[in-house]
Amino acid sequence: MFTELAQAEIVNGAVLAATLHADLGSDRKIGAFRLLRPLMLAGGIVPLFIAPVVTHGAGLAVELAGAAAGILGGLAALTLTEVYRSRRTGKAASSAGWAYGLLWTLVIGARAAFSYGSVHWFPAQLDAWCTAHQVTGAAITNGLIFMAIAMVLTRTSGLGARAAALTADSGQDATVPSPISPLAH
Repeated sequence: MFTELAQAEIVNGAVLAATLHADLGSDRKIGAFRLLRPLMLAGGIVPLFIAPVVTHGAGLAVELAGAAAGILGGLAALTLTEVYRSRRTGKAASSAGWAYGLLWTLVIGARAAFSYGSVHWFPAQLDAWCTAHQVTGAAITNGLIFMAIAMVLTRTSGLGARAAALTADSGQDATVPSPISPLAH
């Protein structure tokens, strides 16, 4: 029905929409569903695209580079997210603004553009690079998947840790934002 590329682009769009819907704005509740949803999403999507993991050579390096890029992206997303006690509920909440949305849009857009380009803009060059460096297309696909998963899981685990720290610090004034909140808006 859909090509593998079309399926990947649909997934990219769905992940972007879900992430922005869950995180953009203020006073976003940080609860179990918000923290578990990315795990459920990854568990449903990853098996559709993942190939056997390359365990040696340049292919492994590509996969590890994807995971490292995802961790860095997730940490960047965390710096753009404010975690605090909601004035309304007194429970952990978050706020993220346009910079957060722009980061996710650029990262997922770049991944989508690379996937599209690998089929339509530069397939011969990519094939030549893969041959010269002994990297399979599966390793590149896995690297992109690992990047996506690592970014989402890093952001999610960071939100969970920061929310847990607020809960543990019950002496903190319920209206005072977390000290880790640069560039939230």
